[in-house]
Amino acid sequence: QLQLVESGGGLVKPGGSLRLSCAASKFTLDYYAIGWFRQPPGKEREGVSCISTSGRDTMYTDSVKGRFAISRDNAKNTVNLQMNSLKPEDTAVYYCAAEFGPCDESFMTGDVDYWGKGTLVTVSS
Repeated sequence: QLQLVESGGGLVKPGGSLRLSCAASKFTLDYYAIGWFRQPPGKEREGVSCISTSGRDTMYTDSVKGRFAISRDNAKNTVNLQMNSLKPEDTAVYYCAAEFGPCDESFMTGDVDYWGKGTLVTVSS
């Protein structure tokens, strides 16, 4: 069973940056598309970004394009989400997810195999 662990969440002021990391224990992430989802307070979960196994293909939801960047380091078995120019509406619990398949629209809708437990990001002055 692939276990995903998120880290890097916290409190940041508007305009600030955070870097989230997703690490796996016991299994390599090499064969999985990896992505990030978020669930703001009182709202539904949404797909934020995903990255293919090779790292060549990425997807972003429109609201984070130009501000967030996803990357993977297969040597360290981690996937990172660099979040810049953060806004209060980015406040959410962020979840890492993995799919034994492509990073595509289906992934971004939540059709994935594994989930992490989440890390809270709060953007507030």
